[in-house]
Parts: sequence; C-alpha cells; structure tokens
Amino acid sequence: MNNKARSLLWNIRQFSTLLPRSGALRIYTLGFCRPEVIHSKWNPRNHLLNGFDEGLQPSVRYLFQDKFISKSVDGCTQTKGISHAATFKLDRILCPRRLSFDAKHSFVSDGTSDHDLMKTNFHHTSSEDVLTKKTRPTPVNYKKLAQECNSLGDVLDTFSKAPTFPVSNYFLAMWIIAKRISEDKRRFEKQLMFSHPAFNQLCEHMMREAKIMHYDHLLFSLNAIVKLGIPQNTLMVQTLLRTIQERISECDERCLSILSTALVTMEPCMNVNALREGLRILVDQQVWDIKHIFTLQAVMKCIGRDAPSALKKKLEMKALKELGNFSVLNSQYMFEVLAAMDHRSVVLLNECSKVVIDNVHGCPFKILISILQSCRDLRYQNEDLFKSIADYVATTFDIWKLKHVIFFLLLFEALGFRPPGLMDKLMEKVVQEPGSLNMKNIVSILHVYSSLNHVHKVQNREFLDALASALTGCLHHISSESLLNAVHSFCVMNYFPLAPINQLIKENIINELLTSGDTEKNIQKLHVLNTCLKLDESTYKSVHIPLPQLPLSASYPNAKLAEVLSMLLEGEGCFSRNVQLPHNYHIDFEIRMDTNRTQVFSFSDVDASSATNMQRVAVLCVPKSAYCLNSHHLRGLMAMKLRHLNGMGFHVILIHNWELKKLKMEDAVTFVKKKIYSDEVLPTTDTTV
Repeated sequence: MNNKARSLLWNIRQFSTLLPRSGALRIYTLGFCRPEVIHSKWNPRNHLLNGFDEGLQPSVRYLFQDKFISKSVDGCTQTKGISHAATFKLDRILCPRRLSFDAKHSFVSDGTSDHDLMKTNFHHTSSEDVLTKKTRPTPVNYKKLAQECNSLGDVLDTFSKAPTFPVSNYFLAMWIIAKRISEDKRRFEKQLMFSHPAFNQLCEHMMREAKIMHYDHLLFSLNAIVKLGIPQNTLMVQTLLRTIQERISECDERCLSILSTALVTMEPCMNVNALREGLRILVDQQVWDIKHIFTLQAVMKCIGRDAPSALKKKLEMKALKELGNFSVLNSQYMFEVLAAMDHRSVVLLNECSKVVIDNVHGCPFKILISILQSCRDLRYQNEDLFKSIADYVATTFDIWKLKHVIFFLLLFEALGFRPPGLMDKLMEKVVQEPGSLNMKNIVSILHVYSSLNHVHKVQNREFLDALASALTGCLHHISSESLLNAVHSFCVMNYFPLAPINQLIKENIINELLTSGDTEKNIQKLHVLNTCLKLDESTYKSVHIPLPQLPLSASYPNAKLAEVLSMLLEGEGCFSRNVQLPHNYHIDFEIRMDTNRTQVFSFSDVDASSATNMQRVAVLCVPKSAYCLNSHHLRGLMAMKLRHLNGMGFHVILIHNWELKKLKMEDAVTFVKKKIYSDEVLPTTDTTV
C-alpha cells in the first residue's frame, strides 16, 4: 500500500471516531464535549468592552478547509445536491495534532462540483440541532457576572459549575467586584480567592487559552490579574507576559493603551523588561499614528525614565501637536505623565498649567496633589499655578480635612512656595482647635512653618503656644526622632517650649539619637539646638549637649564678588574671605567699618580694629534657594543664621548671586558699593580707605 493510500485511510479513521451521529460538537478546554449549533454569522473579533461575551467562540478550524465528505454514511448515499455538512471547532491546546491531507486527493463524490460546494448550507436546522442549541452553555458576561456575584468566591463558584471561554471574563468580573468593596474586605476576599479550590483550575485555563485568546482580551486579563494582587513571579503571570511578547505584532492602538496601563504597575523582571523594550520599539514606529490622547499619555507614562531621549522627544512633539485636542483631564494628567518619564517639557507644562489654572475650582484632591508632586519631581516652578491652587484651597478651607491642608502645605514647602493666606487660615484653626491635632500633624505643621519662616502678625505667639501644648500631650508616646524634629523647628522659629526640651535633652534620648536612625541628620539638628540655646534668649544657656564635631563645610566665596571688593576697597587688606565663626558658622567675606558704615578699616591697622566704634560687616553670597519662590522672604535656616550673626555683633549684607552674575564689572562695583555703605553717605573709594 503506497503512502498516499495509507494517509487517506488513517485520516478517515480519525475522522470517523470524532464525527457524531448528528449535530456538531464543541471541544472545551476542560475536555467536556457538549452539543452545539454552529452559526456562520458570528464576529470573530468581539471587543471586550462592547460585550464580547455575546456570541464569543474560539477560532473555527474546519477539518476540511475546502472539501466536504459526500459518500454513503450508514447506508445512505449523499447525492449531488448536498444541503448540510458536519463541522467541528477544535481547541488548539487539546488537539495540537492537526489532520493532514494530500492536496491531490479530494474527499468528494465524483458527481460533486466546486460550484455545488459553494452552495453548501452551514445552518443545520434539524430537530436534533434545535435541542442541542438549548443545551449549549451561554458565554458568561463579565459585567452581568460582576452584578450577580457579591464576592470573589462567588465568581469562582460560577466558574467551577460551568466553565466557558474565555476565562478572562472571570478575572475581569473579580476585579470589578474588588474595586467596589472596601480595602479591608478586599484584603480578606483576596485571601479567600487564593485558597478557593477552583482558583488553580482557573489559572490553568488562563495559561491554556492564552495562545488562542484575542490579543486585547489577553491584555485585559493581565491587567486584571496584576491588580487583583496575584504575585508577579507566578507561572501564570510569566506565561502571559511571554505570550504577549510573542504576539506583540498584533498590538494596535487600543492594545497599546491596555498594555501600557498593565506594565506601569509591574515590577521590573526579565519578561517585563523585554516587553517594555518591545513596546518602546513599537511606539517608536507607531507614535505618529496614535489618535487618542489617553493612549498617548498611557504610552508616555509606561516607557519609563530610562527610555532613549530621542523617543521621549518624539513623544513630546506628538503631545505638542495634539495640544489643541487636550481636554481638561488630559492637561491635568500630563503633569503625572511627564514626571513618570522624567522629561521636563517646559512648553508643555506651561500650556497645561494655563488649563489647570482656569479650571482649578472643583478639581479633586488627588489630581491637585498629583500635579504638585509632579512639579516637585520635575523641578518645575510656576508661581501662578501654585498660587491658584493655594487660593482655591484657602477659599474652600472649610470643606477640606486637616490632613489634606497639611499635605498641600508640605508639597508647597518642598517647592519653596509660601502661601500666606492658606497658612494664616491654618494658624487660626490651630489656635481655635488645638485638640484636633495629633502627633504627626504637629510635627508636619512645625516643619512647614519653620522652613518657610511664616509669622502671623497677630496670632504668632498663640499659635506656637497651642502647638507646644499639643506636643506636650504627646510626649508619652512620641518617638525620639519626631521629638527632635519638633524641637528643632521650634528653635528655628526662636521658641523654646520647656517640657519638650527637657524631654529631649535627657541622656538616654540623646544616646538613642546618636546611635540609631539617620545619625548624621540627627547630629546636625542637635547642633542647631545647641546653638539656639546659647545664642538666643532662652533659659537653657547653661545647657550643653556633648556632640561629635561637625566637619567644616567647604566654602568657595563668589570669585566675581571678591574681584569687585578688591576693586572697590583697593586691595584685599580691607576684607577677609571665608571666615569661620563659632557654632559651625562661616561667612563669605568680612569687612570692618565704623558704626556709621562710612569708613572701611584695614585688618592690619591694629588701632582701627580695636576702636570702640568699629562695626563688623558680614557679606554673604546667597542663592535663590535661600528665599521663598520669587520673593525676598528668607527661608527659616537663613533667617536663623542672620539672627545669630546679629547676636554675635555682625551687620549682615546679602548679595544675590543671580543678580551679580548678570551685571558687568562696572555695574557690579556700583551695586556692591550701595549695599556696603550707608544709604545716607556713599563716599568714594579714595576717601574710604
């Protein structure tokens, strides 16, 4: 018997074992065979968000692609006018071996033509098929399932009774249920989900169906699985990641959005990194074809901080091109997107800021916080944007929780922006309701007000007293570091509460701070405490905390200012550079003048330096960071330094680095001369020395 005849007989035998007496069979992934009517008019790509569960079936694989059997079966001869045929849908996983046929051999009777085969009717309308249609399981609708079930376990129970394809519906239903329940209940439901007997079976089905499932369904499944808290290192998640990699060429714009959303929440691993690299290549090719803004933003957020700068620039240009189509939500979300990809596009941020300012009223708390956090991460400072948010919060102060207001102020402090109206509102609330403060609130408020050096014109003393009283009530359970942070903030504001300081200077507390936690930062704050107790008007001048000596910070006085002083004072004998002072202070330049600041004394002139009318002048070069944003309001630590230098007998002159840098040498000499000499008398250089 030749090979062709052997192949023919083998295939007929295989087919006869599978062919039922009537109707058609669908082979399920669980191995169950159930009768089913095959419909010809079904959409092979039912979208997930448009009720893909209605009429959803796996890919149809006909045993005979273009030929049908037309021979006698059970003694009945099939005539030329064939009206129906038996077809099969086979699961690729359970039936990996496909029947093969020789193209030269046809399984059609001699009297059947190709034209007759074109008239074949796929709708089997026999009475038996009507009965099988009633027994066919209806594909599950994930939205309906989420409405009918009250817990994740209910979904798994439904799956175990009658599994249907695709199983992504069950994961989606569980995620919808998980979103609508409380955090505590969600945690409990997830524990029950992992211990449910049908959960492992559901995961096995997911892995088997991954290769035949529509690509967008596969991506939705991954997104739901990750958000349900299933560990990323499990075989199922890694299988999905690998399958998505293999089929990434099927990714369209909709799939790009789903995949980007899923990858953003995933931790780096080999498969995630490989998939992200593939996504970057795909985005680089398709960026100009993206039509939806939210898809563009999802992709921008996903590509990561380490993406090539050329790709980031291309995405920025695409966003600028679509700027006219941005909605208010798009503009608000763009801050978070740019921060996620670590790309500071000032033009894009400025345009989005205008939209945020115009629509700030009614903006949710989470969005406002996200905008401020993104500005902090991108080092983007827009005073108009910050002022509009601060004014909105101050205007609607009564509708905000205390912790929300404090959160806003912490972000403003990180941005260097001082909102006086909002800070005054909070001071009034603290004075009126000091009992509403907990320990965390107290430490945060003290940090913000000391850092931004905010002082109320009327209620400042009452405000500090209220905070000190509230802090005293928390001393029995406050940690050593929190106590140090609070007392440090009080000292910066020149306020010394007795009970907290007495608690802090205990030997066991000091030893704990010097040996645990961030010891370097603790030592610096304890040095500030020591300095304030000595130089400020406090009752603790005799207290000295033994601390390790801080290393002297390297100081590089402004070279241009040194040249200006040399020209102005005709030589370097009349000023000194980088002067180290007690209590770890140093000044950039020191000049010795008379008390009226009309005459400069030389350092070599002993008589002049010992004169009773001598005034020591400290010239400090200060950066913009020493001031609050776009203002001349000094921040807390610099204000404390000026206070202490004045206490040590210095007259302090501040020279702004950014202003001096812009001036030519002649203008710089005039600028510094006006700063040094008294406003009443501005003598020439010749008469000064």
